[in-house]
Amino acid sequence: MAPFTKPEAVLKQAEGLVSVGQTHAALQSLTEMFSTKRFRTTPLSSLEPIMLRFVELCVDMRKGRTAKEGLMQYKNIAQNANVASIEVVINRFIQLADQKVQEAQEKADKAAAGALTDVDDLEATETPESILLGAVSGDQSKDRTDRALVTPWLKFLWESYRTALETLKNNARLEVIYQNIAQQAFRFCLKHQRKVEFRRLCETLRLHLANVAKYGHQPHAINLADADTLQHHLDTRFAQLSTSVELELWQEAFRTVEDVHNLLTMAKRAPKPSMMAGYYEKLTKIFLVSGDAAALYHAAAWGKYFAVVSVIGGKSEEETGRLAGQVLVSALAVPVGGYVEDGAEEKGRSARLTALVGLSKAPTRAGLLKDALSRHVLRLSPPMVQRLYDVLEVTFDPLALCGAVAPIFQDLAQDSLYASYLPLLQRAVLSRLLAQLAQVYSSITKENLLALVAPLKELGLQAEGKPNPYDEEQVEAYIMSCARRGELAVRIDHISGSIVFVDDAFVSGTQATPQDPSTSAAGAAAGSASSVAAVQQSTAELVRTRLSGIATTLHTALATLYPPPPLSEAEQATTFAQLVAAADAERRALSLRRALVARRRELISELAARKEKEAASRRAELSKKEREEKERAAVEDMKRRERERAMREIENIRKKEAAELAANLKARGNLKVDIDDMENLNTDSLMKLQVEQLEKEKRETNERLRTIGKRMDHLERAFRLEERPLLAKDYELQQANDRATFEALQKRKLESARLQHQKDMETKKRLSRVMDDYLKRKQELEERRGEEYMKKKEKAYKKIEEEKRKRREAVLKQREEEQRRREEEERIQREKEEEERRLEEERIAEEERIAAEEARLREEEEARKREAEEKVAEARRQREAERQAALEQARLQAQRAEEALERRKARALEKNTPAEPTSALGHAARPSTDGGSVWRRTTQTPTTTAPPTPVRPSMVPSRSESPAPPAATEPPKYRPPTFGAGRGGGGWREREAARQAAGGGGAPSPRPASPALPPSQSGPAASKEDDGFQTVPERKNVWRPSRGRGRA
Repeated sequence: MAPFTKPEAVLKQAEGLVSVGQTHAALQSLTEMFSTKRFRTTPLSSLEPIMLRFVELCVDMRKGRTAKEGLMQYKNIAQNANVASIEVVINRFIQLADQKVQEAQEKADKAAAGALTDVDDLEATETPESILLGAVSGDQSKDRTDRALVTPWLKFLWESYRTALETLKNNARLEVIYQNIAQQAFRFCLKHQRKVEFRRLCETLRLHLANVAKYGHQPHAINLADADTLQHHLDTRFAQLSTSVELELWQEAFRTVEDVHNLLTMAKRAPKPSMMAGYYEKLTKIFLVSGDAAALYHAAAWGKYFAVVSVIGGKSEEETGRLAGQVLVSALAVPVGGYVEDGAEEKGRSARLTALVGLSKAPTRAGLLKDALSRHVLRLSPPMVQRLYDVLEVTFDPLALCGAVAPIFQDLAQDSLYASYLPLLQRAVLSRLLAQLAQVYSSITKENLLALVAPLKELGLQAEGKPNPYDEEQVEAYIMSCARRGELAVRIDHISGSIVFVDDAFVSGTQATPQDPSTSAAGAAAGSASSVAAVQQSTAELVRTRLSGIATTLHTALATLYPPPPLSEAEQATTFAQLVAAADAERRALSLRRALVARRRELISELAARKEKEAASRRAELSKKEREEKERAAVEDMKRRERERAMREIENIRKKEAAELAANLKARGNLKVDIDDMENLNTDSLMKLQVEQLEKEKRETNERLRTIGKRMDHLERAFRLEERPLLAKDYELQQANDRATFEALQKRKLESARLQHQKDMETKKRLSRVMDDYLKRKQELEERRGEEYMKKKEKAYKKIEEEKRKRREAVLKQREEEQRRREEEERIQREKEEEERRLEEERIAEEERIAAEEARLREEEEARKREAEEKVAEARRQREAERQAALEQARLQAQRAEEALERRKARALEKNTPAEPTSALGHAARPSTDGGSVWRRTTQTPTTTAPPTPVRPSMVPSRSESPAPPAATEPPKYRPPTFGAGRGGGGWREREAARQAAGGGGAPSPRPASPALPPSQSGPAASKEDDGFQTVPERKNVWRPSRGRGRA
């Protein structure tokens, strides 16, 4: 380990290395300082400049991992002493990385612009090379430039954000800077449209939040119970939600909404209304892209948003009207047929969505419309939305429904706010049409149905590339889907080409119970008041409500005939005290039950949140492990490929060197080398051959040089002996030539100087004669120029004074005009204000008149409605009176028939009493005291009884509301003997005595048949009795109830 050096010295050393271009060495020196033992005890005032320089070098060299290690070390040291220093370093790190991205973007733009200006031929901008490169890579030139210059720095900036978040996570002291960096990362993803990185960032933040409880025991841990900390997390999640919506990452936006909801459940104080308004607005966008399944919750989110915005205020009338229109249209666009929740998964999904919208129970279409109307949404909505509501929810006219809706749809399609609701509205209109048709028709031909929806089909408002929802195939498919879900009881007869609305008396709405009865087609067919106004009750409705109506009527009759006795004051006081005590007890029990339910709900939500966090943590850890494994495998694969490539290159170089060496040796001709047989020769053998060749050439060269040197020595000595006397002669000749040349040059120089002097003296003598004239002329010119200057100066002064005077006059004139213009404007303004005041007074008067007229019309309309309701109530009372009269007549007829039957039974009993019939075996028959106690069993017909009049076996009781048939034609009904009145005996003692008297121990005598049954129904072949009961064959070893058989 290197010895410790002062921080100032380390920083100075690093600066010196950077100045000479040794940035790697400078970064290494700063990195080594972090590993020293005295690093933790160094003052932060000395470490902060080092860290700033360290992050600068890391950014310049794109050393993200090194920067992360250094920032972790610095955080561990500075978090207990100075949090602001960590914030400065982290912000500087992110700022430098962002600057590098901007610089790279500018370089890329300049490169792209330069590529456009460097084009030589404007008519041939595409070269064969560029076309081939574009075909191979699939990218344009600017994309390739961005990938080469911008993408590396974008990747580094993304790594910088991740490094900063990992450094600052799960620390309460660094919470503020952590949230700021997270929001900066959101802006980065939004600016550069980095959707994949945004998903990873959301997963990272979700994992950090899930680990809060895991690291809760550590010092400076995050405490979500703190209101400020929770508010910081909520702000970050709302920024995340906004970014995900702008990036159109709807699944991530939905996960973010769940995160926000989990944080809101932990909040001790209510969030800001403006924040909740943004939350519900984002929810509307998320649910809108989810399709039909989330249309109900989309409308609920709009309702919550409108409620919050109404509380906040600040919206103009136009904005409020458009918002109210969206709320009402979204509620009307909810599919009329509710979705059936068949499994726990669907119910759990509905509960989750309900909780996200902030409701205590699942919303319904009727509830949403009722809530919207209570908030005066209909009054604030645009006229076309009001007309749509009136057609769909108020008017009952199935034949004109589509024709009335068509122009409204056409207007909605032209408005971007409502165009997205058209597919849902088309389905709602079709369902409403079928429900209304089921109210008034039992069947309708497909041609008539298609003719009814023809106005909507002709609009052609379907999306591009999708079929028209009002085509024959689409309408039939929709009808079948409604029938399959149990929303509409309908059949399609393809032979006759008709649609039959089934009205079965024994098919109730419980077979297919939608979530919202008021919105389902089955509920519409049954006459739900909130969905479709019931014109008449169906058979199933009559069957389902008849017993309850009778029970209510009987209860009222009993209360009228036998009123309860009046209570004394003491009894009333006692009863009142008991009721008060019971109410208090019930209130306490209800409050306790509410507390238990609330606590159970909290525990369930906490458990669900904990499970979700654990699942998210496990998913994140698993994805992290998979990512690390993939990265490790990729690195190993890259290393392996790199090794193989290096070995191939080495082998190729070795072969190339061997081939070149062999070619050189062969070119010299001294050695025989077969190049075609190179595989048999390696580099070592070739090197040996080359060394031998070099040694041989060296020996030959040395011998040749020795011979040449010996010959050159003798020749050079001979040359020098011959040239020695010639060199002395040449030196003397050169000296003589130099002296002659010098003397000639001196002579020419003196002659030229003398001639120049003579010429100058002649010029002076010639010019001295005009000197006086020159001086005189010069003085005249100076005087004349002086006078001209003074004249021009005086003229200029006068001109300046004139201009000043004109300027003063212009300014004064301008000020006067400005004053007149201001007075004129004030006069016009006063007139305008007076005119506006007059118009406002006229408008207020007109509004008051219109309001009075509307109030009068409303009163008249209410009076007409009350009159119509009174008429309907009077008609209902008349029908009820007629029904009661019919029932009373039927009761009297039935009573007369029963009396006649009793008389016939009495006469028959008197005839059979003297003689007891015997069985075929000789035993005495059991006396029929009650007509037989086993009235459900098959009986034998006595021989002495005359056969009664045959009756149809399939006869069933008539409906209670239909008039009873005449008593003369009504067949006698069989009554169980046990319940008959005026009969004698019939107990087991009498039967035992009769058996013993008949001979005892024999087979039991056959039981006489009921006198009320004809022979056709008393035998085994009878399938049904007169009162609707079926006969049951007698079986052995079957337990039978003792009641009604005379046993104890």
